[in-house]
Amino acid sequence: MSEQPTPQQVRRALARAERGAALDVPEATVLLAARGEDLDRLCAAAARVRDAGLVAAGRPGVVTYSPKVFVPVTRLCRDRCHYCTFVTVPGKLAKEGRAPYLSPDEILEIARRGAELGCLEALFTLGDRPEDRWPEARAWLDEQGYDSTLAYVRAMAVRVLEETGLLPHLNPGVMSWEEMNRLKPVSPSMGMMLETTSRRLYEDKGQAHFGSPDKDPEVRLRVLEDAGRLSIPFTTGLLVGIGETLTERAETIFAVRATSRRYGAVQEVIVQNFRAKPDTAMRDTDDLELEEYLATIAVTRLVLGPKARVQAPPNLVDTAPDSGECRALLDAGIDDWGGVSPLTPDHVNPERPWPSLDRLREITAGAGLDLQPRLTVHPEYVRQGEPWLDPRVSAHVAALATDDGPLAGLARPGVRPTGLPWQEPDGGFAHLHGRGGTGRTDLHTEVDTTGRTHDRRSDFDDVYGDWDELRDAVVRDAPAVAGPPGQQKRHGLPRDHDGHAALAAAEADPGNLSDEHALTLMTAEGELLDQVCRLADALRRDAVGDDVTYVVNRNINFTNVCYVGCRFCAFAQRRTDADAFSLSLGQVADRAEEAWQLGATEVCMQGGIDPELPGTAYFDLAAAVKQRVPGMHVHAFSPMEIVNGATRTGLSFEDFLIKARESGLGSVPGTAAEILDDDVRWVLTKGKLPTQTWIDVITTAHRVGIPTTSTMMYGHVDNPRHWVQHLRVLSRIQDETGGFTEFVPLPFVHTSAPIYLAGVARPGPTLRDNLAVHALARILLHGRIHNIQTSWVKLGVDGTRAMLDAGANDLGGTLMEETISRMAGSEHGSAKTVAELEEIGAAIGRPVRQRTTTYDVR
Repeated sequence: MSEQPTPQQVRRALARAERGAALDVPEATVLLAARGEDLDRLCAAAARVRDAGLVAAGRPGVVTYSPKVFVPVTRLCRDRCHYCTFVTVPGKLAKEGRAPYLSPDEILEIARRGAELGCLEALFTLGDRPEDRWPEARAWLDEQGYDSTLAYVRAMAVRVLEETGLLPHLNPGVMSWEEMNRLKPVSPSMGMMLETTSRRLYEDKGQAHFGSPDKDPEVRLRVLEDAGRLSIPFTTGLLVGIGETLTERAETIFAVRATSRRYGAVQEVIVQNFRAKPDTAMRDTDDLELEEYLATIAVTRLVLGPKARVQAPPNLVDTAPDSGECRALLDAGIDDWGGVSPLTPDHVNPERPWPSLDRLREITAGAGLDLQPRLTVHPEYVRQGEPWLDPRVSAHVAALATDDGPLAGLARPGVRPTGLPWQEPDGGFAHLHGRGGTGRTDLHTEVDTTGRTHDRRSDFDDVYGDWDELRDAVVRDAPAVAGPPGQQKRHGLPRDHDGHAALAAAEADPGNLSDEHALTLMTAEGELLDQVCRLADALRRDAVGDDVTYVVNRNINFTNVCYVGCRFCAFAQRRTDADAFSLSLGQVADRAEEAWQLGATEVCMQGGIDPELPGTAYFDLAAAVKQRVPGMHVHAFSPMEIVNGATRTGLSFEDFLIKARESGLGSVPGTAAEILDDDVRWVLTKGKLPTQTWIDVITTAHRVGIPTTSTMMYGHVDNPRHWVQHLRVLSRIQDETGGFTEFVPLPFVHTSAPIYLAGVARPGPTLRDNLAVHALARILLHGRIHNIQTSWVKLGVDGTRAMLDAGANDLGGTLMEETISRMAGSEHGSAKTVAELEEIGAAIGRPVRQRTTTYDVR
């Protein structure tokens, strides 16, 4: 499409917009070119959508702003954006007698003065990772005892909360999932401008983002995705007029919409107009014209819809009484002015002073709207609380927010912030060191007797995101992931490859089978599948003999309170849900002692990711078991729990694991793996750890001498290609560390899984799938991981026996209690006696013996 559409194209698109039809990228591109009377109609349509959204939000006609101070933590940056005057260089700072970073005293002085003037937000802004480019930045951080700029930002956010009561809004640029997870407890909101999805502006020499590694659109979109997965209220937006085409601008708007719909974490979208500045590479570029800017705001509003909060900075247009420019922003559909400061300038645009609040209120009233102050986190998230607000900042937010009426969640009238302690919460786990738990602490038995209170969590639709968007993503991303029921295709999986050649290759060198041959065998059916299973069974015999092994253990889920939002999980509950429970340390120790008396040698402990769970609780749990039963092996804490504990204690993975080992941890379950492919796991989970983080935790455990298991949950939105690649990842880790004791294939239990109930996932693997996965696991892991476990909980007795004939050699444990699979709908019970496990093997002529966690003979 031409960048200059015809009047007829504009009017056709405009007619669709006026009647509320959904726009696509070409139509949005056309509307971005609207001018004159067409622009007036476009803005009127956008304003109607805005007004409807405010009515639906319960605050009709209310436009918001955030009273803030601007805290420029550092003006050093590793990027070279061609329009930026905020960034400087160390030599210039030295000549001015200034350090690379603001000192703690300087930061706190800004925050204190802002609090005195009624500000509620401390906007931390800074360049991206300056220590990666500037030795002076690294030296300053080292001198102050911080290993990164973000570590310093985190520490200063805590001090601002404690000493001034202002709410930090962190805007440090590109952050990793782990970094955002670390910053969430100290900041109720974060932000990063997407600016544009144009790769041309990033890749082509001379364009605005050339030479700036953090302006890679894919990297910045990943940040938005990760913020959504972590349930962080997140500010983003467009920078308009930096050389992008109208189509590229429209594509950026739609990219923001896709992320917002999938996770619901985009709390506001800023539409910012380019202003040329002297002493920059783009100093001769024309400023964005007002009509083009207004068209962009209006199209953003129409595309994002009534629920979106759309913001435009008031200081980047003319605010003079006779200008009308500022009023025009309201007419184009914005409902927020962003941060306005009575103290600090806009350090990114220092030549553009803030309008006074009186002037802003006058402009807003002139448009028939009411101006109200808000917090850095928008009211929708304030009202919802967890999982959007970490418990450690909830009290700080509540101290400033209105808690009832139509303006609930906005700033309390006349409120002045005061410092509050930032500390571990004293909430749902206050009982941890006592003897009594909370909630349905007998759910592990009641799930098999009285059953669950509800079929699913009460916040099913809110927590798991937009199911329609998720279904679209599953279809759009094929063949990356398989489709939902009725839509699965083979997606390029081999049908005509020579199965005999693949089988011969597997017989000759099973552990080094090519991907093509592995995929051929993983999709085998009929006689070829039978031959694959026979080969796997023979390899099993060569590797570990005919013995079928088991461990006498007890499974202890110490809490099912979890706010991560895994879309396959029926176990997780909110703290207020009827089926929620949390055990005390005394109850955990009681169950471990009872298991020991029944002959158990292992307890396996895992729980939900409760935001009120202190990181030190993991150490306490391990120690409680070891103090009560010194001889018990503690097999505990998934990689997700280890990440949570490390984040909350401020320890590295290595230091956390060493301290956990000192507390009594003996080994780690390699759960939370699901499928080690981020395309799949982001469909399965909302906030769970990325693939690389799972690998980092596991390899760190191996490095410090803690063995782990390995797992794969399959049969949902995945396909055989993923299974092969997952096994490849495990093989590479085992070649490097040798730390895996076993591999456990986990068939997806669909019955009560939200992702299945929403029509996104298929109803678990077939018998063919189960046989192929267990057999190929034995083949591909041959010579690396000797033990392949099959799950009687998920497969039942007959299914377990079939897997033992297809390469498996281990039955897992007696469990004594099992809640996770049962709540998902498994019908194979929660416990097995030793006699029952022995009968499983005896029925197929295999000897059965007890083992330890690490496969020593008992």
